[in-house]
Amino acid sequence: MQIRLAQHKDLPAINEIYNQAVQQRFCTAHLEPVELEDRRRWFINHDPARYPVFVAQEEGLVLGWASMGPYREDRQALAHVAEVSYYVEERTRRKGLGGRMLSHLIKAAPEYGFTVLIAILLNRNPASIALLQKYGFEEWGRMPGIAQIGGQEADHLYYGLKL
Repeated sequence: MQIRLAQHKDLPAINEIYNQAVQQRFCTAHLEPVELEDRRRWFINHDPARYPVFVAQEEGLVLGWASMGPYREDRQALAHVAEVSYYVEERTRRKGLGGRMLSHLIKAAPEYGFTVLIAILLNRNPASIALLQKYGFEEWGRMPGIAQIGGQEADHLYYGLKL
């Protein structure tokens, strides 16, 4: 298994993996699949020198991806904070890949000038909550019942880790 910086050629796999999470529900607040062109614009805004996107690859196949992105980008006092995201291809879930990718983000964050990591997720995603807690993240905030997915409410959670 190799974790490396993502390249443009990885975008179809990155987008497919993300859209699996959209279809699963409660793994993201998107309700409709993301178009590949939207993913390309997202990727362009992730300058690898500041906000990297990583992929986990095995035998030439992208099995997961993780990113560090801006948190309140225009607020200079928060420039040391990154929002982390991670997604794993559905057939390879529950095999430790999410943990390897989250660990990679935690180790890489100081190289990019980050001292605080934030994960924003829904409370109906127990696997992700357990993973974050395993790696030392704690719940720092909760917005109760603000997400509406399929007629069901979900809390928006903020998990954080000071490095």
